[in-house]
Amino acid sequence: MTFQLHKVSVHHAGAAGNALALHELSLDVAQGEQIALIGPSGAGKTSLLHTLACALRPASGSLTILGKSPWQLASRERHALRARLFLAPQTPPLPPRQRVVNAVLAGRLPQWTLWTAIRSLVAPTHPRAAWEALGRFNLQDKLYARVDRLSGGERQRCGMARALVSNAQVFLVDEPLSALDPTLAVQTIAVLQEEATARKATLICSLHQVEIARACFPRMIGLRDGQVVFDAPATQVTDAMIAALYKNKADPAPGFDSAPEQLEPARPHC
Repeated sequence: MTFQLHKVSVHHAGAAGNALALHELSLDVAQGEQIALIGPSGAGKTSLLHTLACALRPASGSLTILGKSPWQLASRERHALRARLFLAPQTPPLPPRQRVVNAVLAGRLPQWTLWTAIRSLVAPTHPRAAWEALGRFNLQDKLYARVDRLSGGERQRCGMARALVSNAQVFLVDEPLSALDPTLAVQTIAVLQEEATARKATLICSLHQVEIARACFPRMIGLRDGQVVFDAPATQVTDAMIAALYKNKADPAPGFDSAPEQLEPARPHC
């Protein structure tokens, strides 16, 4: 089992008071599963991904990651566990003056010694690995470009290329498609899924693109107000379930402009 959460509650990162981002959330994720995480803004999707990546400590409940309780481990052991997890935030932390090759190879930092990391900044270690990873996102021509010369969508795909050069067993990806057009969005998801399948890794991806989630992922989890509203095979997630998930929220259900009974959106093919 990759993740086991039992009644996990988590405070909002940096928020004043005791406001909860996740409220007594229970969830099991098997190794190798591919899951789409959906829900309105503020539902707790990012907080859940950061909790699974050991970046947020639960206020209560029990959390097991790859068979270990991370917050009961010594700091060194917890760091080793984190090295097996790859968290890709919505806005990749890419230094603007850095070259793309270095930004991608940063995915290997958990494997490197300090000396190797410093040396790679001057003479990139294994640039071919970065080139091949970028090539899967049609960005191989950007290998030696500066990060601040990339578009928003290119930066997002550069962040995804980091995952491909890592040795992670778990990919936790937060809104990877926000700056991509529909064609690139489907291609990007396909690359992530192919890589996860090849290495038998677990993939959890938060998305606002509901129809991509339904078409491309076998399992969908709907979050609202820090709690699981539904957890089901994508084939069993109905328009009514999605409409209820987003009901009375500022963000309408993505891709839906009419009442649930009238919805017939075009679905992408993965």
